[in-house]
Amino acid sequence: PLEQFEVTNLIGLNAPLFGYFNLSITNLALYSGLVLLLVTGLHILGNNDSKLVPSKWSISLESSFASINSMVKDQIGSRNEIYLPFIYSLFFFILIGNLIGNVPYSYSITSSAVVCLGLSVTIFLGVTILSLSIHKMRFFAFFIPSGTPLSLVPLLVLIEVVSYLARAASLGVRLFSNIVAGHTLLKILSTFLYKLFSGSLIVAVLTLIPFSIFLGLIGLELAVALIQAFVFNLLVCSYIKD
Repeated sequence: PLEQFEVTNLIGLNAPLFGYFNLSITNLALYSGLVLLLVTGLHILGNNDSKLVPSKWSISLESSFASINSMVKDQIGSRNEIYLPFIYSLFFFILIGNLIGNVPYSYSITSSAVVCLGLSVTIFLGVTILSLSIHKMRFFAFFIPSGTPLSLVPLLVLIEVVSYLARAASLGVRLFSNIVAGHTLLKILSTFLYKLFSGSLIVAVLTLIPFSIFLGLIGLELAVALIQAFVFNLLVCSYIKD
């Protein structure tokens, strides 16, 4: 069931004249580009510049924007809406990436540790640089809780630094571990159901009961795709607020 998470070369080019030069397009690169195209295309379709009455798709995009805007205001504050475009784009990138992974025989980019950890580490570094530029040297006071006895300062600073650095990994691990777990479960169950349907007629009829449960799990996995995208962005807003 783990073969679906492997990064494989789709198109490769080797040029020995230039030494070891390899240019290849992997399934990860292909689906990453597909996600970007879908996010851009869906928002172009939702553009209402030439229409007086908005379409249902435009209304749904506006509702999504309003929800994310409300989350940014609640977590960061109304003065920091400068982060809204980034949070909004990040939400749809993760959401579309999660949803594409539920299409049979496709590849989920959010099941890749490289993508998820790359996002989380990049965001972590960006938030840290932003904090240093705003708070200067006062940023390091974050690692020393107020009222801490002097004898406990070294221990508490070590604990706070470790917990702060753990954010860089925990944000990405939370995302790809949930996606991998859900897809692995669906793969195992679908293989098992396929073998049951391939049996006798009586077994195939009885398999309709667990198959209905399997369809419910697919719906649950679609909900997880939305929830994980929301939770990821909620935690990013929380880190920016801190």
